[in-house]
Amino acid sequence: MKAVRALGEADVVAYFAKAGRSGNGRAVVDGLLKPDLVELPLYYPVTTEIDKDDGAYKTQISEFYNASAEAVTAHLLAGRTVAVLSEGDPLFYGSYMHLHVRLAGRFPVEVIPGITAMSGCWSLAGLPLVQGDDVLSVLPGTMGEGELQRRLADTEAAVIMKVGRNLPKIRRALAAAGRLEAAVYVERGTMKNAAMIPLNEKPDDAAPYFSLVLVPGWKDRPCSNEIVQEVRA
Repeated sequence: MKAVRALGEADVVAYFAKAGRSGNGRAVVDGLLKPDLVELPLYYPVTTEIDKDDGAYKTQISEFYNASAEAVTAHLLAGRTVAVLSEGDPLFYGSYMHLHVRLAGRFPVEVIPGITAMSGCWSLAGLPLVQGDDVLSVLPGTMGEGELQRRLADTEAAVIMKVGRNLPKIRRALAAAGRLEAAVYVERGTMKNAAMIPLNEKPDDAAPYFSLVLVPGWKDRPCSNEIVQEVRA
């Protein structure tokens, strides 16, 4: 409700999206925006052909965030209130963070917390992840296979984000770390078309951007078979 009120008080709504698309954040608030609200889409540059570790990628994406921050700044300097949409929580793997670090020292900012993708997914799956002294590791699927395997072997529980085309590598790392049997795949976990399945039962390697893998801890939990059955359902 706080986010809805903020939209009602804003003069401008900004959101990140791929070129030619409205973006998931914008789709979520469709029907909630007042007619006179100014929309400020921030379109990502096309960088799919550039490796994320390439200097050219880092330069291009940094320039994009600089330009996005300046676009928001123009409205703020004109005395307008700007609301920035973000999927999940704005400060957890969110594009909004790149605006925050550029603008928070110059203008008053209020960050409204959201539900992270991982908490939405483990709630959907009914899958307890950690308890007691368990350590939870949040790992990007984009990291190197060897490092991913090592971290999976060294933690009680894990959430693997940014799955997409990295799913084959993630499967191999989980298998090598002895964690594949416990892993649960969830896609679009907080959306209408959510789906989940034990990863070792998933017949293909197709995975959308909004997907992740849950690896639960709490190895001595009671009724573990019932929980797995519930996830399958």
